[in-house]
Amino acid sequence: MFPIQIKAKSGGWLAVLAVTLGIFSLMTSELLPVGLLTPVGDELGVSAGMAGLMVTVPGLVAGLAAPLLTVRAGAIDRKLMLAGLVGLMAVANLACALAPHFAVVLVARFAVGVSVGGFWAIAGGLAARLVPPSQTGTATAVIFAGVSTASVLGVPAGTLIGDIAGWRGGFAAVGGLGLVALVCLLLLMPSLPSQRAIGFADLLALLRKNPGVRIGLAVAVLLIVGHFAGYTFVRPLLQGLADIDDSMISTLLMVYGVAGIAGNFAAGHWVSKHLRGTLVLIAFALAVVTALFAVTAAGPLTATILLIMWGLAYGGVSVTLQTWMLKAAPELTESASSLFVAAFNLSIAFGALLGGLAADGIATVAVLWVASGLTLASALTIVSRNTNTSSKGI
Repeated sequence: MFPIQIKAKSGGWLAVLAVTLGIFSLMTSELLPVGLLTPVGDELGVSAGMAGLMVTVPGLVAGLAAPLLTVRAGAIDRKLMLAGLVGLMAVANLACALAPHFAVVLVARFAVGVSVGGFWAIAGGLAARLVPPSQTGTATAVIFAGVSTASVLGVPAGTLIGDIAGWRGGFAAVGGLGLVALVCLLLLMPSLPSQRAIGFADLLALLRKNPGVRIGLAVAVLLIVGHFAGYTFVRPLLQGLADIDDSMISTLLMVYGVAGIAGNFAAGHWVSKHLRGTLVLIAFALAVVTALFAVTAAGPLTATILLIMWGLAYGGVSVTLQTWMLKAAPELTESASSLFVAAFNLSIAFGALLGGLAADGIATVAVLWVASGLTLASALTIVSRNTNTSSKGI
């Protein structure tokens, strides 16, 4: 065991960066259809709501795969498991790029969900095994930066590639990125044998005994479901409400991404001292922005300003929620991470599904009111819940 630890620490930061690249490629893969919803639906002959299943399916599967694969991982070397999962994602995206029918796309998206859930849940607890204790916090932040960066940068970049080379080119590019991540993991990550088996009873006990974890998961569900109910349909919203030309969508999503990166760093600066206040501010800002988008986004300028505000607010979500969960269960980070990953990805799935039902059953603009209501509910949940939890800093 001792030689393995020395080997892991010596090249730890290269391994951390390899894991970050893996999470970035996986989350970009999961969310890529947000930017390519319209062209995929048009070519394969499905409605916007039906095309939203490209987000719903992997989110749902990832939410189920996270705790299942964490429990079932057993003695499998974490390096080999992560490499296998990111390789599966790469193949699935290449299959999407070649898919002749929408059903084939959904099967491939199922595989993406397995990859995302398993990889993220396992990677969340690896920082302490890769770098010295004094650097664990920074390494954890870097790894999870791959999640937020995928949302705010990977999706716009994939959309831009899709606009230039067609939506199939966008999926192929993400598949290629996955192959690069696979090579980096194999070359840069040391062998990481399993240290402790986790059972379903451990996860249930954490939920039952830790009120901080329960509150964090409730807020995560409301916030992520609300956001993705609206954001999944941002392309048809920009086209229909703001009369923005299709050729400008990728550029605007890139602007959204830059704003999101700024939001990520801003939230990362404040969460250590003002965790609860930062989360309330983010949730309330999302509620206000999506409501204003529904009411006032009648032209390109207004819609662009609101999209930037949306990106600023959402950019801080991942780092803030992850910090909440780690502070709620500092001694059980792998279990807490597994529950958080499950909640996060199931919420992506149900958010996209709920938005699809609203878009097809009412009108596309209805997704914004769903988003506003749920994100406001998440802010009120934080404010109204008893602050006397068993964890410090929450």
